[in-house]
Amino acid sequence: MMRAMVRAMTGRILRRCIIWCAVMLLWSGSGANAADLNIAAFQGVWRGNAVSESDISVNFQLTSRDIDVTVRSDSSGGFTIVWNTVQRQKGDPNNPREKLKSTEMQFASQRPGVWRGMSNGDPLNGAKPYAWAYLKDRSLNIITLQIYADGRHETQTYRRTLSGTGMVLDFIRNVDGEQVRRASGRLIKVEN
Repeated sequence: MMRAMVRAMTGRILRRCIIWCAVMLLWSGSGANAADLNIAAFQGVWRGNAVSESDISVNFQLTSRDIDVTVRSDSSGGFTIVWNTVQRQKGDPNNPREKLKSTEMQFASQRPGVWRGMSNGDPLNGAKPYAWAYLKDRSLNIITLQIYADGRHETQTYRRTLSGTGMVLDFIRNVDGEQVRRASGRLIKVEN
């Protein structure tokens, strides 16, 4: 009889603990922090490095990259982002050539937490990629879409997530729905 009572009490306590933990996880995940986040949280100069993975080259499947990102908001609710990447994916695998790739994009506020690229072209025209940005949770996501002359398409997704120690970068490049490159890295804020 005593064992049955202990089991019943233990079961009730365990169920209550599980429910309490689930409520706490839902509360923290939906969070006030995410609701309060805006583009100003990403403003500043960030520096770090990343590792790029690709099956395009046998000799350069994993490469190191130095990266920096500058985000500046404007008075109209838009922002400008500039990112520089030092790539090491060509030449001698033991002493790869360094190539600096720089990108600057301007975004205009479309609605709260969503922006449209200012230099958007017609993606079927092939001139410039179509771009947009949005905030989700603690991440600033920038997506670009390019359509090639033969109809194939390329998307690039840049997810920059604020963490307790800085910013985490996740980059994915897909061509016709197949991933051809992925890079991930960490940056720290070096200037406001």
